[in-house]
Amino acid sequence: MSKNRTMIVLGLLVVASMVLSACGAPAPAEPVEVVVTQEVVVTEVVEVEREAFTTPHPILGDLKVRQALSYCTNKSDLLASVYPLTDEATRANLVMNTFIPRDHWAYAGDDNITIYSYDPDAGRALLDEAGWTLAEGAGFRTNAEGDELALQFTTTSAAFRQTWAAIWEQQMADCGVRIVRLHAPASWWFGDTTGIARRDYELGAFAWVGQADPGGQTLYACDQIPFPNNGWEGQNAMGWCNEAASTNIKLANNTLVKDERIAAYKIVQEEFTKDVPSIPLFNRTDTYAYNAKLTGIEPKPGEPYYTYNVSDWALDGSDTIIMGFTQEPASLFTLVEDAFVAQLAYTLIRPNQSTGLNYDFQAQLVKQLPTIENGGTTNNDVEVKEGDKVVDVNGDVVELAAGVKVKNAAGEEVEFTGGTVMMKQLVSRFDIIDGLTWEDGTPVSAADLELGQKISCDPESGATSFITCDKTASATFDGVGYTQTWLPGVQDPLYFLPVWPIYPAHQLGDVPAKDWATNPLVAETPLSYGPYKIVGWEKGVKMEFAANEFWPGGVTTPNIVIQIITPESQETLLLGGEIDILDSTSLVGLTETLVAAEGEGKIKTIVEPSATWEHIDISLFVR
Repeated sequence: MSKNRTMIVLGLLVVASMVLSACGAPAPAEPVEVVVTQEVVVTEVVEVEREAFTTPHPILGDLKVRQALSYCTNKSDLLASVYPLTDEATRANLVMNTFIPRDHWAYAGDDNITIYSYDPDAGRALLDEAGWTLAEGAGFRTNAEGDELALQFTTTSAAFRQTWAAIWEQQMADCGVRIVRLHAPASWWFGDTTGIARRDYELGAFAWVGQADPGGQTLYACDQIPFPNNGWEGQNAMGWCNEAASTNIKLANNTLVKDERIAAYKIVQEEFTKDVPSIPLFNRTDTYAYNAKLTGIEPKPGEPYYTYNVSDWALDGSDTIIMGFTQEPASLFTLVEDAFVAQLAYTLIRPNQSTGLNYDFQAQLVKQLPTIENGGTTNNDVEVKEGDKVVDVNGDVVELAAGVKVKNAAGEEVEFTGGTVMMKQLVSRFDIIDGLTWEDGTPVSAADLELGQKISCDPESGATSFITCDKTASATFDGVGYTQTWLPGVQDPLYFLPVWPIYPAHQLGDVPAKDWATNPLVAETPLSYGPYKIVGWEKGVKMEFAANEFWPGGVTTPNIVIQIITPESQETLLLGGEIDILDSTSLVGLTETLVAAEGEGKIKTIVEPSATWEHIDISLFVR
């Protein structure tokens, strides 16, 4: 069988980190990582035959081995290596059992899945059963043929992963498994034609970014396995094909009934933990450190913008709250500027219309999230004919023609042969809350929502994605809201989320889309309909915000300042009272200084699970 051959040259391993005190507690505030030098040289590039990836991996194809690796993994110790100042309870909350966090609405529940708690004895017993035994005096296991139990483990060279990977390597060694670590350049590991994309690994670690809804996790479906003959399309690089899991993960992403989705995700997680195609490890953390006199800060898992309730923040004895940013937004035109710090600043003046608090969506600026259950959305049967624009079974926008496969109104996959076919069409009504007003006193109107759609769907605006625009049949604007009609065939479980941004038509309605990105009224001083308005921006120094007098309910603190600071100065400024809050965009995590200051009552800290989670994928087949 022809195959790519990759020559790995590992340089000197320099272990320079994690000095432990006599009592076993990590001493350094920030882990200094294992440094690995390496070179990845592609010595031969040939076409992989169509028959590739059909041979089970001689080691990892054995379920007992995969289960053993899971039992031999101490996830709490991995967490301690990268978050040394977190306590045991915090680490327990960060451990992942499946691809869905334990406090997520779609989590199957501990009683419904196989949980691989740290049990190296169970792992060793499974390896014995699999024929990998440890000879007396040997460091690593061998099989009957004398082959050593050695596996290549590939991940990035990021310091974070080098730290926990070194710990995991030792955990595997304690079970008699030799791990050969390759810390590859990210350009190779995440490349379009290398690394994960070509299933070029045995064990591989990286992160997925979750969300309030696990939609999109179709990566575990059978038809998402990349092969040479499908153009390497798909993200299921493990090669895991479990028909029950595949069927249900598609069902979960194609039904609009939440209870049905929960039931489907339960089956997927049951099968996932039985088959062990991947070892879920832990959520990364979002860390916040703030003035002990500051109240109202309530970051929640699933909601990335902790400023969602900024109008409730209060600082005892002060009329100004100072936020420390180590990065400065390039622009506040978030249609083209997607940096997280830009989004954070933007939410002060234009909050999101919904939130994802605790992994569940809630209305914020709309009166309700229009669901089928509450009557805000209808899912109508419509008749479509040849030439009509629809969404096919693959989720692509197409013109209906002979040979096109669609889902009919009964949910069946059918091939169009002519005439007509009945399909489902979602229609939702979104109404903005009463009293939403621009800072100049102009009420928010339907025209502002219509302008949001116009700019979002105009290629000259700089927008990079038009998926929503392409899948929209129509949007009609009236009152202070709009009716969103999707193309027949769109059955997105997140149909109830607001679609279009809100822009001031009375100010920008006549500005051509091509000029928006460079217009100061868009990029630097956009009008506010939120709790605060921007009143000054000294580039490289600070952004100043004052209360928007028209915000319904008002604000607790009159002024917000975003201070641009250096990473080196952030803790000194916080402890000196010159800034009041630092978040995970600046903090790398807890430090001894912050922990000590919290103990003295100077500051408070919050450590929450982030949406990003680490895992080790297992290649089930050989190249």
